[in-house]
Amino acid sequence: MNNSGLAVEVSKDRNGTDQILLRNPRGASAKVSLHGGQVLSWRTDRGEELLFTSSKAIFKPPYAVRGGIPICFPQFGQRGSLEQHGFARNRTWIIDENPPPLHANDACGKAYIDLLLKPSEDDLKIWPHSFEFRLRVNLTADGYLSLISRIRNINCKPFSFSIAYHTYFSISDISEVRVEGLETLDYLDNLYQRERFTEQGDALTFESEVDRVYLGSRDAIAIFDHERKRTFFIKKEGLPDVGVWNPWEKKSKAMVDFGDEEYKQMLCVNGAAVEKPITLKPGEEWTGRLELSVVPSS
Repeated sequence: MNNSGLAVEVSKDRNGTDQILLRNPRGASAKVSLHGGQVLSWRTDRGEELLFTSSKAIFKPPYAVRGGIPICFPQFGQRGSLEQHGFARNRTWIIDENPPPLHANDACGKAYIDLLLKPSEDDLKIWPHSFEFRLRVNLTADGYLSLISRIRNINCKPFSFSIAYHTYFSISDISEVRVEGLETLDYLDNLYQRERFTEQGDALTFESEVDRVYLGSRDAIAIFDHERKRTFFIKKEGLPDVGVWNPWEKKSKAMVDFGDEEYKQMLCVNGAAVEKPITLKPGEEWTGRLELSVVPSS
């Protein structure tokens, strides 16, 4: 769980839930809560927060925290019989003290924590599938943040699931941002009953509410923030789709855990597997990876 020059600290939040602070030698940090296995903060070595969290977010289980990186599993959105985005983001995870080994590169030179979620008896009543969901959160020496998910079927029958890392990026102003890497892709538009369209623009810019799932995307996406002169890069493996969401003005005012004007300061861009759910046979394991980095840009 630790490496020389890297810090991993466990403390309690205001509700008594464990949270883990990861630091690298340069002073970059990430904070992870056992509530939802959720990354709540990702800061540069200058202390600059890179993830958005609403000023009205509710930090009390069983509510999901509005911000950071909620994990949507085993359902994305309302594509199924479960609550919106599934139940993983509402459950209390545990620290996995003895996880099965990952590739050596996934630990070397990184501050990291391993978390584990297993279904409760109540979970099995609403989704009758036994699983182990292992999550490793890494903070590298360069300040990159990576999340590695391993989901294993420990049931005696197959099951299928969807998953998304619902990442809330902190931005200067939604009108100053563009997303590249989604050009010419088909997408499902949730504002039009998931009707399928094709992206026509060279880059995605924002003038109104957006709620889409881009299909079969490349493994690298960029978010350019012109005013802050920085660019987020999203790299992903095992996550073919990309969700893009901004609630805009009307929906913002309807959410109790979101400020009326906060849509201007956030953009969700999610590595996801949504259109074609992942099916695991008994004993099979799926691995998905998300890596986030930020660089100065002109």
